[in-house]
Amino acid sequence: MTMDKRAVIADDESIIRLDLKEILEGDGYLVVGEAARGDDALAMIQEMEPDLALLDVKMPGLDGIEVARELKGSSTVVVLLTAFSQRNLIESAREAGVAAYLVKPFRSSEILPKLAAILNPDSVEPHKAAEAHHVDEKIETRELVQRAKEMLMRDRGLDEPAAFEVIQQSAMRGRTRMRDIAQQILKGEFVG
Repeated sequence: MTMDKRAVIADDESIIRLDLKEILEGDGYLVVGEAARGDDALAMIQEMEPDLALLDVKMPGLDGIEVARELKGSSTVVVLLTAFSQRNLIESAREAGVAAYLVKPFRSSEILPKLAAILNPDSVEPHKAAEAHHVDEKIETRELVQRAKEMLMRDRGLDEPAAFEVIQQSAMRGRTRMRDIAQQILKGEFVG
């Protein structure tokens, strides 16, 4: 339990804020503020100086990365919430000082160990931190493959099982990961 950790949640979807608040409070966090806009979140975080700020990437006012950039150097740990996992987004988030990101939809079983590892890196066993990173990779791969399937379905008129098979067979033939094939498809570099 993390009784003394204070958090601010910022997401323009109230249902996401509600879910996150429930997950965090259930684990002993004190949610000291919620915002639907990035500019409101920034003001709240600067005033309250929480330990943790969970920020949606896409919000009115300021987006999560802009808020993170403004908070860079502060004691608040910033974690981004996103439905996307594009490389350029991850790069600009890292440059803005974001500690980590969580891909929506998420479950408490994924969020809580990850937040514990971020806020208390010394207290988490090394294999747990590696496990959290592995979970991130799996979520990101699933997201990429899903988007690539949708693109194949749209562009080639395939149904979902056929689109998945194209990705899977191409990965096996090329002795590579499905993630790599999905990225080729999304970049328009796939010739399979």
